[in-house]
Amino acid sequence: MGNPRYIKVGEQIKVLVASYLERRLKDPRLGFVTVTDVRMTGDGREATVFYTVLGGEQDRADTAAALEAARGMIRSFVGKQLGMKFTPSIAFVLDAVPEAAAEIEAVLAKARDLDAEVAARAAGATYAGDADPYKKPHDDEDEPAEPAEPTEPAPGAPQA
Repeated sequence: MGNPRYIKVGEQIKVLVASYLERRLKDPRLGFVTVTDVRMTGDGREATVFYTVLGGEQDRADTAAALEAARGMIRSFVGKQLGMKFTPSIAFVLDAVPEAAAEIEAVLAKARDLDAEVAARAAGATYAGDADPYKKPHDDEDEPAEPAEPTEPAPGAPQA
């Protein structure tokens, strides 16, 4: 967790960068960009802007080039809007969340398929032993009672 002030400044930078990309940046290489997060260093000198791009690998590369070319303009816009003594330098990083989410979805789909396969095998299966493998206490009514055998008293115990 960082400094609460810089967390708030990071949120403001996120909103400012997103609005700048939406309204002011007219680069044709810029694809459909979503700013996902902004993280600042502890001293507030650097801000890392995480973004995602809808599209393929070529769209991601074009958008990265457009953001890198416009980095100075974006920084000066953020500095004017924030009114801070020092405007943090901005670095753009492609967010890996969509790829990680796709990987997780693939693993979950594989697990669902394996579960369905196990359920299909179990549908026609029978028990190896009894259907109920647990021992149950015997009912005394069903079996005749056995006479209790007399036990010998322990040595040194008084006899009755």
